[in-house]
Amino acid sequence: MDIMSQSVKKKRKKITPYIFIFPTVILLSVFLVVPIIMVIGYSMFDNVIANKNPVFVGLENFISLLADADFWNAIKNTLYFVIVSIVAHMIIGMTFAMILNTRYLHIRTKGIFRVIYALPWMFTASIIAIVWRIILNPNGVLDYVVTTLGFASGHIEWLASRALALKSVTLMNIWAGYPFFMISILAGLQVISADLYEAASLDGANSVKSFLYITIPQLKPILSSLLMLDFVWTLQQFALIWMTTGGGPVNASETIGIIIYKEAFTRFQYSRASAAAVLLLLVCTIIGIFYVRHQGAEE
Repeated sequence: MDIMSQSVKKKRKKITPYIFIFPTVILLSVFLVVPIIMVIGYSMFDNVIANKNPVFVGLENFISLLADADFWNAIKNTLYFVIVSIVAHMIIGMTFAMILNTRYLHIRTKGIFRVIYALPWMFTASIIAIVWRIILNPNGVLDYVVTTLGFASGHIEWLASRALALKSVTLMNIWAGYPFFMISILAGLQVISADLYEAASLDGANSVKSFLYITIPQLKPILSSLLMLDFVWTLQQFALIWMTTGGGPVNASETIGIIIYKEAFTRFQYSRASAAAVLLLLVCTIIGIFYVRHQGAEE
């Protein structure tokens, strides 16, 4: 009987972890795995949902999409939007984190600046869009400042100009996203031992060398994770662009997220939208694999 009871207990111990994760597995399957499979399936038919009897066409939607000039324009805009945003997030986040980590500021001053610098991260996309639409209005604050300083004359259509629309939404995204970098880098800076900097100063290293040979190497795991996460998040940005320019004017600020929405809910080409979504999913999956492998290597 003792042997029987011990074997039952062992089996229960083995089963218990699976019982705890079972609800999560069900939720992920229903809300993540099943929709992904459905979208991949939709991308291989002529036009699902709109047609009662869709016909299987294989990779035809992907070929049609890759031959579309508007799609390549969206890819170009997306690359500009993502690369500029990530680089600016890193530079601004690192700069503010270094300022907040300096010993020359009083602790209360640091607290005030932390709240001010972190404010953009607390706002929702709708609030950010409204605030920036007011700022970028032809009669708004930014237009007044630029005109007063003599950089331009007359009113500037920041969101209605083909030359400025993409740059404007990129500026909004930079402003909204840098606090995540700042907070994460600041947390990393605070765990770097001060002894490393003291030893470097005794060896004659200046602040630039200390930054390059101590700060950056110590922050490398955090920085690489931030870059990969920000790449995926920025690549999928939709709400901010849609609520400010809608991808216009004349597709000037249209990104992959916008073109997926337009294909599905404006043109009702659900299969083409699914194909575009699958391509976006593929890119995000590749980055996700690199991220997981990187995290495993760091551990």
